[in-house]
Amino acid sequence: MSEKKGEFAHALLAWYERNKRDLPWRRRQHDPYAVWVSEIMLQQTTVAAVIPFYDRWMARFPTVEVLAHAPLDDVLKHWAGLGYYARARNLHRGAQEVMAKYGGRVPSDPAQLLALPGIGRYTAGAILSIAFNQEAPILDANVIRVLSRVYAVTGDPKTSAATQAELWRLAEEAIPGGRAGDFNQAMMELGALVCTAAAPRCSSCPVESLCAAKALGEPTAYPQFQGVKTWLDVEDVSIVIRDGQRRVLLAQRPPEASLWGGLWELPRATRQEGETLPQCAARAACEAVGLAVGPVTPFGSIKHVVANRRITLHGFTADAPPDAAPVAVGCARFVWEPPDSLKHYALATPQVRLLEKLAQEAVQGRLDFG
Repeated sequence: MSEKKGEFAHALLAWYERNKRDLPWRRRQHDPYAVWVSEIMLQQTTVAAVIPFYDRWMARFPTVEVLAHAPLDDVLKHWAGLGYYARARNLHRGAQEVMAKYGGRVPSDPAQLLALPGIGRYTAGAILSIAFNQEAPILDANVIRVLSRVYAVTGDPKTSAATQAELWRLAEEAIPGGRAGDFNQAMMELGALVCTAAAPRCSSCPVESLCAAKALGEPTAYPQFQGVKTWLDVEDVSIVIRDGQRRVLLAQRPPEASLWGGLWELPRATRQEGETLPQCAARAACEAVGLAVGPVTPFGSIKHVVANRRITLHGFTADAPPDAAPVAVGCARFVWEPPDSLKHYALATPQVRLLEKLAQEAVQGRLDFG
């Protein structure tokens, strides 16, 4: 492999120098905190989507210390819209640990990095190689695709431990001495821009002549993913509860909740078998804050995809009883806020879209709200 390794690294690095994108985190690539933030944001999220969130995040939390001392609500507010909110909570906890254990300096020791919340082998490898130029391998979706094709690696990287081990070995052995950070970024860049999943641009690839999958005439056959995504269709209902002062009730999900933990929402429930949507809306109010609301009125629905869930979120409105005394039953806490203040809270994307739907209905005169 050594001869191919040398050719591969040389061609890839030369291509990278000519074609690398000017991304905001690359302007701070020797800052391990900036690399950490960008790599966490880029997990399961496109570069185009991440850039504005990264810029806002770094403006608000420019250092580990600032992030560590920030309230979790503020952290989640700046993450709202990126999804997979455990990433934000882990970043926050990780920053607090770095302050407590390492005086605010992100550690360059692999074991110490891997012990931080939310940092696995890939993220640790990115930080170690890009920020500290250590010869640590990385293996994200782009790198898996590049290596699987260049070396015609067999087996499903998602399910086969042997395939994963082989890819990690190749990723480590391919790193040229002294340029680990550039090389790892070059592999990611090649996968993102040229060696794409559905339509690889082989004629523009700097390592086309070295690619085993290309030589076999079937580059898109690699990686050899076997499984087909199984979708779970879900119907959720959120209820807009309004009090006598025309304020709206927002409930905060428990921080430990697996989905949207720590975020704020209109009380929400998943429709059960045999349950009508109005019944589900009333149950959402009862389960969240112990309120028995009066008649509920539908105002629309939106569709949203989270991981393997295809969610239809239905919206209803209801007035709180005059003697309402809500209690945080199924939520961490709740607040009453005027409608125009809801935007100041960390809301998951489907909640934001449902509130936009509500506002549209009110503006068009189909609903008395405001």
